[in-house]
Amino acid sequence: MGVIDVEQKKTIGFVFIDKFADWEFGLLSGAATDWFAARAVALSPVTGPVRSIGGLRLVPDRGIGVAENSDLDAIAVIGSDTWPDEDAPDIAPLLNATLVRGGIVGGICGGTLALARAGIFEGRKHTSNGAGWIESNLGDYAGSSLYQDVPYAVRDAHIISAPGSAPGTFTTNFLEALFPEKAGQVAEMREFVGREYQAA
Repeated sequence: MGVIDVEQKKTIGFVFIDKFADWEFGLLSGAATDWFAARAVALSPVTGPVRSIGGLRLVPDRGIGVAENSDLDAIAVIGSDTWPDEDAPDIAPLLNATLVRGGIVGGICGGTLALARAGIFEGRKHTSNGAGWIESNLGDYAGSSLYQDVPYAVRDAHIISAPGSAPGTFTTNFLEALFPEKAGQVAEMREFVGREYQAA
């Protein structure tokens, strides 16, 4: 009997903490699983449920330990009102371990603070919620001179960052990085999503 060559599904870990932003992950998680046959798992530093800004309850699949997430091909850190807090969780080990093995790391809105804290923006172009926003929460950080003050997501190799107002370009840049062989399909999605903003 011949061996059947089954393409391994790529797995994206979505990091959620309390008061996560409802609008920042749905397009990415839905498109990745439905259109690109990926697998999405919810990660959180807490074992119990977390609540969104809108009050929805989410129960994470697993924690943020490096060992338990060694299967991840990518991580998307979703924004939250609590990422600016001084006692925000430290997920630097997980983010850096994913990058070291060639994975994709993205952060949107407050999630970009986790990337900045981890030193991931050093030597890389990136963006967030406006010029000076990261510094206003963290002070000076590695890579601050490469900040791009733009209203859409920025991709620098395996790193994607975006303001909270740009879940569409965060999604398309993330998928383009994770599925380089499907650039044409991502381009179709970018055009599809962009139709909403075209003048009637």
